[in-house]
Amino acid sequence: MTDLVRTRTDLDDADLEWLHALVSDWLLLADLSFADLILWVPLSSGSSPIDAEAAPQGGPGASGDVAPVEGWVAIAQMRPTTGPTAYPGDLVGSVARTGRRGMIDVAWRERRIVREGDPEWGSGIPVREESIPIRRGQKMLGVIQRSTNLSSVRTPSRLELTYLDIASVLAQMICLGRFPFPGGEPNLVRSPRVGDGLLRLDHAGRVIYASPNAQSAFRRLGLATDLADTHLGEITARLCDTGEPVDESLISILSGRAPREAEVESNGSVVQMRTIPLIDDASRVGAVVLLRDVTELRWRDRELMTKDATIREIHHRVKNNLQTVAALLRLQSRRLRIPEARAALDEAVRRVGSIAIVHETLSHTPDELIDFDDIVDRVIMMVGEVSTAETRIVPKRTGSFGVLPAAIATPIAMVLTELLQNALQHGLPDRFGVLEVAAARGGERLVVVVSDDGVGLPPDFDVESSTSLGLQIVRTLVVGELHGRLDFRARAGGGTEVVVDVPVDVHTPGTPADGRLRKAPGQAR
Repeated sequence: MTDLVRTRTDLDDADLEWLHALVSDWLLLADLSFADLILWVPLSSGSSPIDAEAAPQGGPGASGDVAPVEGWVAIAQMRPTTGPTAYPGDLVGSVARTGRRGMIDVAWRERRIVREGDPEWGSGIPVREESIPIRRGQKMLGVIQRSTNLSSVRTPSRLELTYLDIASVLAQMICLGRFPFPGGEPNLVRSPRVGDGLLRLDHAGRVIYASPNAQSAFRRLGLATDLADTHLGEITARLCDTGEPVDESLISILSGRAPREAEVESNGSVVQMRTIPLIDDASRVGAVVLLRDVTELRWRDRELMTKDATIREIHHRVKNNLQTVAALLRLQSRRLRIPEARAALDEAVRRVGSIAIVHETLSHTPDELIDFDDIVDRVIMMVGEVSTAETRIVPKRTGSFGVLPAAIATPIAMVLTELLQNALQHGLPDRFGVLEVAAARGGERLVVVVSDDGVGLPPDFDVESSTSLGLQIVRTLVVGELHGRLDFRARAGGGTEVVVDVPVDVHTPGTPADGRLRKAPGQAR
Protein backbone atom coordinates (compact mmCIF):
# COMPACT_ATOMS: atom_id res chain seq x y z
CA MET A 1 0.00 0.00 0.00
CA THR A 2 2.77 2.43 0.90
CA ASP A 3 4.64 1.68 -2.32
CA LEU A 4 1.51 2.17 -4.44
CA VAL A 5 0.70 5.49 -2.79
CA ARG A 6 4.23 6.85 -3.15
CA THR A 7 4.79 5.69 -6.72
CA ARG A 8 1.35 6.09 -8.31
CA THR A 9 -0.33 8.99 -6.46
CA ASP A 10 0.25 12.57 -5.32
CA LEU A 11 -0.78 11.94 -1.69
CA ASP A 12 1.61 13.12 1.02
CA ASP A 13 2.80 11.37 4.18
CA ALA A 14 -0.03 12.76 6.32
CA ASP A 15 -2.56 11.42 3.81
CA LEU A 16 -0.82 8.03 3.81
CA GLU A 17 -0.89 7.91 7.61
CA TRP A 18 -4.63 8.63 7.57
CA LEU A 19 -5.24 5.86 5.02
CA HIS A 20 -3.16 3.42 7.07
CA ALA A 21 -5.28 4.23 10.14
CA LEU A 22 -8.44 3.68 8.11
CA VAL A 23 -7.27 0.38 6.61
CA SER A 24 -6.12 -0.91 9.99
CA ASP A 25 -9.72 -0.60 11.20
CA TRP A 26 -11.90 -1.07 8.14
CA LEU A 27 -12.61 -4.76 8.80
CA LEU A 28 -15.18 -3.30 11.20
CA LEU A 29 -16.97 -1.60 8.29
CA ALA A 30 -16.70 -4.69 6.07
CA ASP A 31 -18.20 -6.99 8.71
CA LEU A 32 -20.99 -4.58 9.62
CA SER A 33 -21.82 -4.09 5.93
CA PHE A 34 -21.52 -7.79 4.96
CA ALA A 35 -19.58 -6.35 2.01
CA ASP A 36 -16.20 -6.22 0.30
CA LEU A 37 -14.26 -2.97 0.49
CA ILE A 38 -11.83 -1.68 -2.14
CA LEU A 39 -9.89 1.53 -1.58
CA TRP A 40 -9.37 3.60 -4.74
CA VAL A 41 -7.18 6.71 -4.81
CA PRO A 42 -6.52 9.10 -7.72
CA LEU A 43 -3.53 8.43 -9.92
CA SER A 44 -0.82 11.07 -10.00
CA SER A 45 -0.85 13.44 -12.94
CA GLY A 46 2.23 11.71 -14.36
CA SER A 47 0.73 8.21 -14.31
CA SER A 48 -0.75 6.59 -17.39
CA PRO A 49 -4.23 5.36 -16.44
CA ILE A 50 -4.13 1.88 -17.98
CA ASP A 51 -7.50 0.18 -17.60
CA ALA A 52 -6.59 -3.18 -16.08
CA GLU A 53 -10.10 -4.44 -16.73
CA ALA A 54 -9.89 -3.66 -20.46
CA ALA A 55 -6.25 -4.46 -21.17
CA PRO A 56 -3.90 -7.23 -19.96
CA GLN A 57 -1.68 -6.24 -17.08
CA GLY A 58 1.55 -4.80 -18.37
CA GLY A 59 0.14 -4.23 -21.89
CA PRO A 60 -0.57 -0.94 -23.55
CA GLY A 61 -3.67 1.01 -22.64
CA ALA A 62 -5.36 4.21 -23.61
CA SER A 63 -4.37 7.44 -21.95
CA GLY A 64 -7.16 9.29 -20.20
CA ASP A 65 -8.24 12.78 -21.03
CA VAL A 66 -6.82 15.64 -19.04
CA ALA A 67 -9.14 16.03 -16.02
CA PRO A 68 -9.02 16.70 -12.25
CA VAL A 69 -8.77 12.92 -11.86
CA GLU A 70 -7.22 11.00 -14.73
CA GLY A 71 -7.67 7.55 -13.26
CA TRP A 72 -7.85 5.40 -10.14
CA VAL A 73 -5.59 2.81 -8.54
CA ALA A 74 -6.78 0.23 -5.98
CA ILE A 75 -4.37 0.26 -3.03
CA ALA A 76 -6.19 -1.96 -0.50
CA GLN A 77 -8.94 -4.56 -0.31
CA MET A 78 -10.90 -6.16 2.53
CA ARG A 79 -13.34 -9.09 2.52
CA PRO A 80 -16.01 -9.56 5.20
CA THR A 81 -15.97 -12.39 7.72
CA THR A 82 -19.75 -12.11 8.16
CA GLY A 83 -20.84 -12.83 4.60
CA PRO A 84 -19.79 -14.11 1.13
CA THR A 85 -17.25 -12.15 -0.85
CA ALA A 86 -18.13 -10.39 -4.08
CA TYR A 87 -14.53 -10.42 -5.36
CA PRO A 88 -12.65 -13.73 -4.98
CA GLY A 89 -9.70 -12.24 -6.88
CA ASP A 90 -7.21 -9.67 -5.65
CA LEU A 91 -7.79 -6.20 -7.09
CA VAL A 92 -4.95 -4.40 -5.31
CA GLY A 93 -2.80 -2.67 -7.92
CA SER A 94 -5.60 -2.56 -10.50
CA VAL A 95 -5.91 0.69 -12.42
CA ALA A 96 -9.06 2.12 -14.01
CA ARG A 97 -9.41 5.30 -16.04
CA THR A 98 -11.97 7.94 -15.21
CA GLY A 99 -15.42 6.99 -16.47
CA ARG A 100 -14.90 3.28 -16.11
CA ARG A 101 -16.32 3.31 -12.59
CA GLY A 102 -18.86 6.10 -12.73
CA MET A 103 -20.08 5.82 -9.12
CA ILE A 104 -16.55 6.45 -7.85
CA ASP A 105 -16.26 9.51 -10.06
CA VAL A 106 -19.58 10.90 -8.79
CA ALA A 107 -18.75 10.24 -5.12
CA TRP A 108 -15.39 11.99 -5.56
CA ARG A 109 -16.78 14.94 -7.46
CA GLU A 110 -19.85 15.53 -5.29
CA ARG A 111 -18.27 14.49 -1.97
CA ARG A 112 -21.17 12.29 -0.99
CA ILE A 113 -22.03 8.62 -0.66
CA VAL A 114 -23.45 7.22 -3.89
CA ARG A 115 -25.67 4.13 -3.78
CA GLU A 116 -26.67 1.97 -6.71
CA GLY A 117 -30.35 1.18 -7.24
CA ASP A 118 -30.21 -2.16 -9.07
CA PRO A 119 -27.56 -4.82 -8.47
CA GLU A 120 -24.76 -5.37 -10.98
CA TRP A 121 -24.76 -8.81 -12.67
CA GLY A 122 -21.58 -8.43 -14.70
CA SER A 123 -19.72 -11.25 -12.92
CA GLY A 124 -22.70 -13.58 -12.74
CA ILE A 125 -23.20 -12.68 -9.07
CA PRO A 126 -25.71 -9.98 -8.07
CA VAL A 127 -23.64 -7.23 -6.42
CA ARG A 128 -24.90 -3.97 -4.94
CA GLU A 129 -22.35 -1.20 -5.27
CA GLU A 130 -21.80 1.88 -3.10
CA SER A 131 -19.07 4.50 -3.16
CA ILE A 132 -17.93 6.25 0.03
CA PRO A 133 -15.58 9.26 -0.35
CA ILE A 134 -12.71 9.49 2.11
CA ARG A 135 -11.90 12.88 3.58
CA ARG A 136 -9.18 14.17 5.89
CA GLY A 137 -10.18 17.58 7.08
CA GLN A 138 -11.22 19.36 3.88
CA LYS A 139 -8.99 17.26 1.63
CA MET A 140 -10.36 14.36 -0.43
CA LEU A 141 -8.08 11.31 -0.37
CA GLY A 142 -9.95 8.58 -2.21
CA VAL A 143 -13.12 6.50 -2.43
CA ILE A 144 -14.13 3.22 -0.83
CA GLN A 145 -16.04 0.92 -3.14
CA ARG A 146 -18.42 -1.16 -0.98
CA SER A 147 -19.70 -4.25 -2.84
CA THR A 148 -22.33 -6.55 -1.30
CA ASN A 149 -22.85 -10.07 -2.63
CA LEU A 150 -26.66 -10.51 -2.85
CA SER A 151 -26.65 -14.15 -3.90
CA SER A 152 -27.85 -15.29 -0.46
CA VAL A 153 -30.36 -12.51 0.26
CA ARG A 154 -33.02 -13.36 2.83
CA THR A 155 -35.15 -11.54 5.35
CA PRO A 156 -32.62 -9.82 7.61
CA SER A 157 -32.67 -10.47 11.36
CA ARG A 158 -32.55 -7.76 13.99
CA LEU A 159 -28.82 -8.39 14.40
CA GLU A 160 -28.22 -7.83 10.68
CA LEU A 161 -30.38 -4.72 10.63
CA THR A 162 -28.42 -3.34 13.58
CA TYR A 163 -25.14 -4.10 11.81
CA LEU A 164 -26.28 -2.32 8.67
CA ASP A 165 -27.52 0.71 10.62
CA ILE A 166 -24.15 1.07 12.36
CA ALA A 167 -22.33 0.58 9.04
CA SER A 168 -24.38 3.40 7.54
CA VAL A 169 -23.32 5.78 10.32
CA LEU A 170 -19.65 4.76 10.03
CA ALA A 171 -19.74 5.29 6.26
CA GLN A 172 -21.11 8.79 6.80
CA MET A 173 -18.38 9.47 9.38
CA ILE A 174 -15.72 8.44 6.82
CA CYS A 175 -17.35 10.74 4.28
CA LEU A 176 -17.23 13.65 6.76
CA GLY A 177 -13.65 12.95 7.87
CA ARG A 178 -14.67 11.84 11.36
CA PHE A 179 -13.38 8.26 11.09
CA PRO A 180 -10.78 7.07 11.82
CA PHE A 181 -10.52 9.23 14.91
CA PRO A 182 -7.74 11.84 14.64
CA GLY A 183 -4.94 11.12 17.08
CA GLY A 184 -6.50 7.83 18.09
CA GLU A 185 -4.41 4.78 18.84
CA PRO A 186 -4.13 2.25 15.99
CA ASN A 187 -6.49 -0.68 16.16
CA LEU A 188 -4.79 -3.69 17.71
CA VAL A 189 -4.95 -7.12 16.10
CA ARG A 190 -6.35 -8.51 19.34
CA SER A 191 -9.14 -5.97 19.60
CA PRO A 192 -12.66 -7.46 19.60
CA ARG A 193 -14.30 -8.03 16.24
CA VAL A 194 -17.94 -7.69 15.24
CA GLY A 195 -18.67 -11.39 15.60
CA ASP A 196 -17.18 -11.56 19.11
CA GLY A 197 -19.98 -9.47 20.59
CA LEU A 198 -21.63 -6.12 19.85
CA LEU A 199 -23.64 -3.57 21.80
CA ARG A 200 -25.48 -0.58 20.32
CA LEU A 201 -25.80 2.36 22.70
CA ASP A 202 -27.88 5.52 22.47
CA HIS A 203 -26.42 8.99 23.12
CA ALA A 204 -26.96 8.57 26.89
CA GLY A 205 -25.03 5.29 27.06
CA ARG A 206 -28.06 2.99 27.39
CA VAL A 207 -28.07 -0.34 25.55
CA ILE A 208 -30.39 -0.38 22.52
CA TYR A 209 -29.30 -3.77 21.25
CA ALA A 210 -27.06 -6.57 22.54
CA SER A 211 -25.94 -9.40 20.27
CA PRO A 212 -26.20 -12.97 21.67
CA ASN A 213 -22.42 -13.20 22.14
CA ALA A 214 -22.37 -9.89 24.01
CA GLN A 215 -25.20 -11.02 26.27
CA SER A 216 -23.35 -14.30 26.98
CA ALA A 217 -20.17 -12.41 27.89
CA PHE A 218 -22.08 -10.37 30.50
CA ARG A 219 -23.70 -13.53 31.80
CA ARG A 220 -20.22 -14.82 32.56
CA LEU A 221 -19.47 -11.56 34.36
CA GLY A 222 -22.40 -12.29 36.65
CA LEU A 223 -25.31 -10.38 35.06
CA ALA A 224 -28.54 -12.31 35.55
CA THR A 225 -30.81 -9.98 33.54
CA ASP A 226 -30.87 -8.75 29.95
CA LEU A 227 -28.66 -5.85 28.91
CA ALA A 228 -31.39 -4.08 26.94
CA ASP A 229 -32.45 -0.69 28.39
CA THR A 230 -29.62 -0.70 30.96
CA HIS A 231 -26.90 1.93 31.27
CA LEU A 232 -23.78 0.05 30.21
CA GLY A 233 -21.29 2.01 32.32
CA GLU A 234 -23.35 1.78 35.51
CA ILE A 235 -24.24 -1.93 35.15
CA THR A 236 -20.60 -2.80 34.40
CA ALA A 237 -19.37 -0.79 37.40
CA ARG A 238 -21.80 -2.67 39.67
CA LEU A 239 -20.67 -6.04 38.33
CA CYS A 240 -17.05 -5.11 38.98
CA ASP A 241 -17.72 -3.64 42.43
CA THR A 242 -15.01 -4.81 44.83
CA GLY A 243 -15.85 -2.46 47.68
CA GLU A 244 -13.46 0.18 46.36
CA PRO A 245 -14.69 3.59 45.13
CA VAL A 246 -16.48 3.41 41.77
CA ASP A 247 -14.17 3.99 38.80
CA GLU A 248 -15.77 7.02 37.16
CA SER A 249 -13.50 6.68 34.10
CA LEU A 250 -14.93 3.24 33.38
CA ILE A 251 -18.47 4.61 33.40
CA SER A 252 -17.38 7.42 31.07
CA ILE A 253 -15.60 5.06 28.66
CA LEU A 254 -18.53 2.67 28.45
CA SER A 255 -20.94 5.53 27.87
CA GLY A 256 -19.50 5.90 24.40
CA ARG A 257 -18.17 9.43 24.76
CA ALA A 258 -14.70 8.68 23.38
CA PRO A 259 -12.94 5.90 21.45
CA ARG A 260 -11.33 3.76 24.12
CA GLU A 261 -10.50 0.19 25.06
CA ALA A 262 -10.92 -1.29 28.52
CA GLU A 263 -11.02 -4.63 30.29
CA VAL A 264 -13.39 -5.56 33.07
CA GLU A 265 -13.06 -8.50 35.40
CA SER A 266 -15.76 -10.04 37.53
CA ASN A 267 -16.96 -13.44 38.64
CA GLY A 268 -13.70 -15.02 37.48
CA SER A 269 -14.15 -13.77 33.89
CA VAL A 270 -12.37 -11.05 31.91
CA VAL A 271 -14.10 -9.17 29.07
CA GLN A 272 -12.31 -6.84 26.69
CA MET A 273 -14.36 -3.88 25.42
CA ARG A 274 -13.80 -1.35 22.68
CA THR A 275 -16.01 1.74 22.46
CA ILE A 276 -16.52 3.58 19.15
CA PRO A 277 -18.61 6.78 19.25
CA LEU A 278 -21.11 7.22 16.42
CA ILE A 279 -21.31 10.80 15.16
CA ASP A 280 -23.91 12.22 12.81
CA ASP A 281 -22.90 15.61 11.43
CA ALA A 282 -21.64 17.43 14.55
CA SER A 283 -23.47 15.55 17.32
CA ARG A 284 -22.95 12.15 18.91
CA VAL A 285 -25.92 9.85 18.26
CA GLY A 286 -24.67 6.89 20.24
CA ALA A 287 -21.89 4.35 20.22
CA VAL A 288 -21.04 0.81 19.29
CA VAL A 289 -19.21 -1.39 21.80
CA LEU A 290 -17.31 -4.44 20.60
CA LEU A 291 -16.48 -6.99 23.25
CA ARG A 292 -15.20 -10.50 23.72
CA ASP A 293 -14.41 -12.88 26.54
CA VAL A 294 -10.62 -13.00 26.99
CA THR A 295 -10.60 -14.95 30.25
CA GLU A 296 -8.55 -17.82 28.88
CA LEU A 297 -6.06 -15.46 27.21
CA ARG A 298 -5.52 -13.46 30.39
CA TRP A 299 -5.06 -16.60 32.48
CA ARG A 300 -2.45 -17.77 29.98
CA ASP A 301 -0.73 -14.38 30.16
CA ARG A 302 -0.63 -14.62 33.94
CA GLU A 303 0.73 -18.15 33.78
CA LEU A 304 3.45 -17.00 31.40
CA MET A 305 4.32 -14.10 33.72
CA THR A 306 4.49 -16.52 36.64
CA LYS A 307 6.71 -18.88 34.65
CA ASP A 308 8.98 -16.01 33.61
CA ALA A 309 9.30 -14.90 37.23
CA THR A 310 10.03 -18.49 38.27
CA ILE A 311 12.72 -18.87 35.61
CA ARG A 312 14.36 -15.60 36.67
CA GLU A 313 14.29 -16.74 40.29
CA ILE A 314 15.93 -20.03 39.28
CA HIS A 315 18.70 -18.14 37.48
CA HIS A 316 19.16 -15.97 40.59
CA ARG A 317 19.46 -19.01 42.86
CA VAL A 318 21.82 -20.78 40.47
CA LYS A 319 23.99 -17.67 40.44
CA ASN A 320 24.00 -17.59 44.26
CA ASN A 321 24.89 -21.28 44.46
CA LEU A 322 27.70 -20.88 41.93
CA GLN A 323 29.09 -17.93 43.85
CA THR A 324 28.99 -20.01 47.03
CA VAL A 325 30.90 -22.81 45.28
CA ALA A 326 33.43 -20.29 43.99
CA ALA A 327 33.89 -18.87 47.50
CA LEU A 328 34.46 -22.36 48.96
CA LEU A 329 37.00 -23.18 46.25
CA ARG A 330 38.75 -19.88 46.90
CA LEU A 331 38.96 -20.64 50.64
CA GLN A 332 40.32 -24.10 49.90
CA SER A 333 42.88 -22.64 47.52
CA ARG A 334 44.23 -20.32 50.20
CA ARG A 335 44.87 -23.28 52.54
CA LEU A 336 46.89 -25.24 49.99
CA ARG A 337 50.68 -25.17 49.91
CA ILE A 338 51.12 -27.00 46.60
CA PRO A 339 51.35 -24.37 43.78
CA GLU A 340 49.89 -26.64 41.08
CA ALA A 341 46.83 -27.53 43.17
CA ARG A 342 46.30 -23.93 44.14
CA ALA A 343 46.48 -22.82 40.48
CA ALA A 344 43.96 -25.50 39.50
CA LEU A 345 41.47 -24.32 42.12
CA ASP A 346 41.97 -20.70 41.05
CA GLU A 347 41.14 -21.70 37.47
CA ALA A 348 38.02 -23.49 38.68
CA VAL A 349 36.96 -20.35 40.57
CA ARG A 350 37.20 -18.30 37.38
CA ARG A 351 35.26 -20.89 35.35
CA VAL A 352 32.47 -21.02 37.88
CA GLY A 353 32.48 -17.23 38.11
CA SER A 354 32.02 -16.77 34.35
CA ILE A 355 28.94 -19.02 34.41
CA ALA A 356 27.60 -17.15 37.45
CA ILE A 357 27.86 -13.84 35.55
CA VAL A 358 25.61 -15.19 32.78
CA HIS A 359 23.02 -16.47 35.25
CA GLU A 360 23.07 -13.16 37.10
CA THR A 361 22.26 -11.36 33.85
CA LEU A 362 19.51 -13.86 33.00
CA SER A 363 17.91 -13.26 36.39
CA HIS A 364 17.18 -9.67 35.32
CA THR A 365 15.84 -10.34 31.80
CA PRO A 366 12.29 -11.43 30.89
CA ASP A 367 13.51 -13.75 28.12
CA GLU A 368 16.53 -15.88 27.27
CA LEU A 369 18.31 -13.11 25.32
CA ILE A 370 21.31 -11.29 26.74
CA ASP A 371 23.17 -8.11 25.82
CA PHE A 372 26.52 -9.87 25.85
CA ASP A 373 28.82 -6.84 25.78
CA ASP A 374 28.27 -6.21 29.48
CA ILE A 375 29.08 -9.84 30.30
CA VAL A 376 32.31 -9.71 28.27
CA ASP A 377 33.42 -6.57 30.10
CA ARG A 378 32.79 -8.26 33.45
CA VAL A 379 34.62 -11.44 32.38
CA ILE A 380 37.60 -9.34 31.26
CA MET A 381 37.59 -7.54 34.60
CA MET A 382 37.36 -10.83 36.52
CA VAL A 383 40.27 -12.40 34.60
CA GLY A 384 42.34 -9.24 34.95
CA GLU A 385 42.02 -9.42 38.74
CA VAL A 386 44.52 -12.32 38.80
CA SER A 387 47.27 -9.86 37.92
CA THR A 388 49.26 -8.10 40.57
CA ALA A 389 49.22 -4.39 41.29
CA GLU A 390 52.36 -4.02 39.15
CA THR A 391 50.62 -5.47 36.09
CA ARG A 392 50.85 -3.39 32.98
CA ILE A 393 48.24 -5.45 31.08
CA VAL A 394 44.79 -3.95 30.77
CA PRO A 395 42.55 -6.30 28.70
CA LYS A 396 40.18 -4.40 26.44
CA ARG A 397 37.23 -5.09 24.15
CA THR A 398 36.56 -3.74 20.67
CA GLY A 399 33.47 -4.30 18.55
CA SER A 400 30.13 -5.54 19.81
CA PHE A 401 28.82 -9.02 20.55
CA GLY A 402 25.23 -7.77 20.46
CA VAL A 403 22.35 -9.80 21.85
CA LEU A 404 22.93 -13.54 22.24
CA PRO A 405 20.64 -16.39 23.32
CA ALA A 406 21.46 -17.81 26.72
CA ALA A 407 22.39 -21.19 25.23
CA ILE A 408 25.17 -19.48 23.28
CA ALA A 409 26.12 -16.87 25.88
CA THR A 410 27.14 -19.36 28.57
CA PRO A 411 29.67 -21.36 26.51
CA ILE A 412 31.05 -18.17 24.89
CA ALA A 413 31.63 -16.68 28.35
CA MET A 414 33.51 -19.82 29.40
CA VAL A 415 35.56 -19.81 26.17
CA LEU A 416 36.61 -16.19 26.70
CA THR A 417 37.55 -16.92 30.31
CA GLU A 418 39.80 -19.78 29.26
CA LEU A 419 41.41 -17.92 26.34
CA LEU A 420 42.11 -14.78 28.37
CA GLN A 421 43.51 -16.77 31.26
CA ASN A 422 45.65 -18.83 28.87
CA ALA A 423 47.02 -15.63 27.29
CA LEU A 424 47.92 -14.16 30.69
CA GLN A 425 49.64 -17.32 31.92
CA HIS A 426 51.44 -18.52 28.80
CA GLY A 427 51.39 -15.83 26.14
CA LEU A 428 52.28 -12.97 28.50
CA PRO A 429 54.20 -14.64 31.31
CA ASP A 430 55.85 -11.37 32.35
CA ARG A 431 52.45 -9.66 32.69
CA PHE A 432 53.49 -7.08 30.12
CA GLY A 433 51.89 -6.33 26.75
CA VAL A 434 48.55 -6.06 24.97
CA LEU A 435 45.54 -8.34 25.42
CA GLU A 436 42.46 -7.62 23.31
CA VAL A 437 39.05 -9.16 22.57
CA ALA A 438 37.58 -8.10 19.20
CA ALA A 439 34.04 -9.06 18.18
CA ALA A 440 32.21 -8.77 14.86
CA ARG A 441 28.66 -9.79 13.94
CA GLY A 442 28.08 -10.56 10.28
CA GLY A 443 24.82 -12.05 9.09
CA GLU A 444 24.11 -15.05 11.29
CA ARG A 445 27.64 -15.56 12.62
CA LEU A 446 29.76 -14.16 15.43
CA VAL A 447 33.53 -13.91 15.01
CA VAL A 448 35.64 -13.29 18.12
CA VAL A 449 39.40 -12.73 18.03
CA VAL A 450 41.42 -12.91 21.26
CA SER A 451 44.91 -11.56 20.59
CA ASP A 452 48.08 -10.78 22.52
CA ASP A 453 51.55 -9.56 21.60
CA GLY A 454 53.34 -12.09 23.78
CA VAL A 455 55.74 -14.96 23.11
CA GLY A 456 53.57 -16.61 20.44
CA LEU A 457 52.74 -20.25 19.84
CA PRO A 458 55.26 -23.09 20.26
CA PRO A 459 56.55 -24.50 16.94
CA ASP A 460 54.89 -27.87 17.54
CA PHE A 461 51.58 -26.49 18.85
CA ASP A 462 48.45 -28.52 18.01
CA VAL A 463 45.23 -27.71 19.79
CA GLU A 464 43.73 -31.15 19.10
CA SER A 465 46.60 -32.96 20.81
CA SER A 466 47.10 -30.41 23.56
CA THR A 467 46.88 -31.74 27.13
CA SER A 468 45.84 -28.37 28.53
CA LEU A 469 42.50 -28.67 30.28
CA GLY A 470 41.60 -25.07 29.37
CA LEU A 471 42.20 -25.62 25.67
CA GLN A 472 40.28 -28.89 25.75
CA ILE A 473 37.33 -27.03 27.29
CA VAL A 474 37.56 -24.33 24.60
CA ARG A 475 37.66 -26.84 21.75
CA THR A 476 34.77 -28.89 23.18
CA LEU A 477 32.56 -25.83 23.61
CA VAL A 478 33.33 -24.14 20.28
CA VAL A 479 33.46 -27.18 17.99
CA GLY A 480 31.31 -29.72 19.83
CA GLU A 481 28.69 -27.56 21.55
CA LEU A 482 28.35 -24.54 19.27
CA HIS A 483 29.35 -26.25 15.99
CA GLY A 484 31.74 -23.43 15.23
CA ARG A 485 35.34 -23.09 14.06
CA LEU A 486 38.45 -22.57 16.20
CA ASP A 487 41.78 -21.35 14.83
CA PHE A 488 45.07 -20.59 16.58
CA ARG A 489 47.52 -18.53 14.50
CA ALA A 490 50.44 -16.16 14.75
CA ARG A 491 49.63 -12.48 15.17
CA ALA A 492 51.09 -9.99 12.75
CA GLY A 493 53.86 -8.20 14.61
CA GLY A 494 54.29 -11.03 17.11
CA GLY A 495 52.09 -12.84 19.55
CA THR A 496 49.02 -15.03 19.11
CA GLU A 497 45.52 -14.74 17.74
CA VAL A 498 42.70 -17.14 18.55
CA VAL A 499 39.72 -16.91 16.20
CA VAL A 500 36.34 -18.23 17.35
CA ASP A 501 33.69 -18.32 14.59
CA VAL A 502 30.24 -19.57 15.67
CA PRO A 503 26.67 -19.39 14.31
CA VAL A 504 24.36 -17.25 16.46
CA ASP A 505 20.89 -17.47 14.91
CA VAL A 506 18.25 -19.62 16.68
CA HIS A 507 18.15 -22.20 13.86
CA THR A 508 21.86 -22.91 13.69
CA PRO A 509 23.30 -26.38 14.33
CA GLY A 510 23.19 -27.10 18.00
CA THR A 511 19.58 -26.03 18.27
CA PRO A 512 16.55 -28.25 17.70
CA ALA A 513 14.49 -27.77 14.52
CA ASP A 514 11.66 -26.12 16.44
CA GLY A 515 13.95 -23.25 17.35
CA ARG A 516 14.20 -23.98 21.09
CA LEU A 517 17.82 -23.58 22.06
CA ARG A 518 19.63 -26.50 23.59
CA LYS A 519 20.82 -25.85 27.12
CA ALA A 520 24.51 -25.15 27.40
CA PRO A 521 26.83 -26.55 30.09
CA GLY A 522 26.14 -24.91 33.41
CA GLN A 523 22.79 -23.44 32.33
CA ALA A 524 19.78 -24.15 34.53
CA ARG A 525 17.68 -27.11 33.38
